[in-house]
Amino acid sequence: MGWLSAESVVAVLTAVLGIAASFAVVWYERRVPRHRRIGYRVQMDTPIGSDNRGGQGQANIRLGLFNDLPDMSDATLVLLRIENDGAQGITDTDYTSNGLTAVFTERIVRGVAVTQPDAEHLMDHFAAPGAMRHGDSTIYLPRVPLNRGQHYKLLVLLTGGRVGCVVRVSGGIRDGAVMPNRSTTVDDTPPLFSRPARWITVLLTLCVTALAVIIVVRRNVPPPIGCATGKLTVIGSTAFAPVVREIAEKYESDCPDSEITVNSRGSNEGIQELVDAGDRSTSGSPAVISIYDGSKPDGYPQMTGERVTVSAFALVVNDQVSIGGLTINQIQRIYRGDILNWNQVGGPDLPVLLVSRDANSGTRDLFRRHILDGFGEPALTSLDCEHRNSPQDRVVRCELDSTERVLRTVARLPGAIGYSELQAAIASRNLHALRINGQAPSIESIGDSSYPFTEIEYAYTYGSPPAGSLTSSFLNYLTRGSGQDVMKTHGHLPCYSPEGFRRCQ
Repeated sequence: MGWLSAESVVAVLTAVLGIAASFAVVWYERRVPRHRRIGYRVQMDTPIGSDNRGGQGQANIRLGLFNDLPDMSDATLVLLRIENDGAQGITDTDYTSNGLTAVFTERIVRGVAVTQPDAEHLMDHFAAPGAMRHGDSTIYLPRVPLNRGQHYKLLVLLTGGRVGCVVRVSGGIRDGAVMPNRSTTVDDTPPLFSRPARWITVLLTLCVTALAVIIVVRRNVPPPIGCATGKLTVIGSTAFAPVVREIAEKYESDCPDSEITVNSRGSNEGIQELVDAGDRSTSGSPAVISIYDGSKPDGYPQMTGERVTVSAFALVVNDQVSIGGLTINQIQRIYRGDILNWNQVGGPDLPVLLVSRDANSGTRDLFRRHILDGFGEPALTSLDCEHRNSPQDRVVRCELDSTERVLRTVARLPGAIGYSELQAAIASRNLHALRINGQAPSIESIGDSSYPFTEIEYAYTYGSPPAGSLTSSFLNYLTRGSGQDVMKTHGHLPCYSPEGFRRCQ
């Protein structure tokens, strides 16, 4: 019974207790009615004459305000709070009697005033003639509607008894009761939770805390099978960088003591950085992986490649360019400079602004190969992507160093067109992806090769990484492990999935 560990026992007990508490709450809610309740409490009971003696626990404060008045030397002053502390509001029709009665045992009521109501409209119920009256030791209160949590207070002048004599409020409430309250301060409210609820909360907290402590302090827990430790750097494609970052974070979470840095500045620059790292290494293959949009250029025999996934790329335009698609022929004419305004292809009267990637970009290279039929883009003519550097330039074309910058610029400039990895384009605002030859980019069109702007992503290393190294482990995680799920959520087709295996050959 390998599962029978201390943390497992605490986890099971916590779960059982949580389920039992949940059922108990549901049972209570169904079986115990949500009562109406009026509570009352004495917030002050003090002598204001010279002869009154305080009861046990009362401060014997002699103010002597009525020493010279007959029958007032034993005067006392009581502040009585009456409140709705139930689960429902109380209307005047909820009273089953004429109202409430407040009885001050052994004392005579000489005067009463309503003080500090928590809502102005409550005063109207006391203002009518005969609404509130008193006689002997009793005050007769009207049917005052109280929302949940509302209250009013009575300041009562009494004679004939000592401080601390019993005060009792009574009356009839439909589906409810009038009950005394207890509080620690003058305006404190009754506890929000019942005693059983507080005990259950404390017990659950102790169980969860114990489980957390056991998990945190346990030692020598081996990492999952296939994990490796150390440091690794992943460089290359900016288009695929968001996917790699998410997979790297997942690997670090699954495999403690691994540190993976993703530093992408373009496919071509990534290949060159990998070559430089390999040339500097004195201990075989360096801990560097370069992601490339497509297969590497010729002339790098030391590079070892691993197919990762099939990615779709998109041609994107600013949302003010109100067209849904272009043919490859139209795209080629735009990038040759034959089409300078969108009205030439059925769009609005806006000049065409070409927002391109720089020479380090693998996305730019596959756009040239797959869409422009091998021909290059026009020369750089703009630094701000909006204005020509020279009046003699026919087209406006700028170059940017990342997919993110391309998408931000296209979204900002009316008339702009660019290209990027599909999922990044879909997630961007103020621009939209175009159909190419009538085909919309999707994971289905990636699989059947009907969409022309796709490419296989490769992961390159300098030679073969050592078995058991972090480089080898991460490559396996990326291509055959949990990395496949991340790639699918980003709209890519993993090469080692059943659907992508044939497409990647």
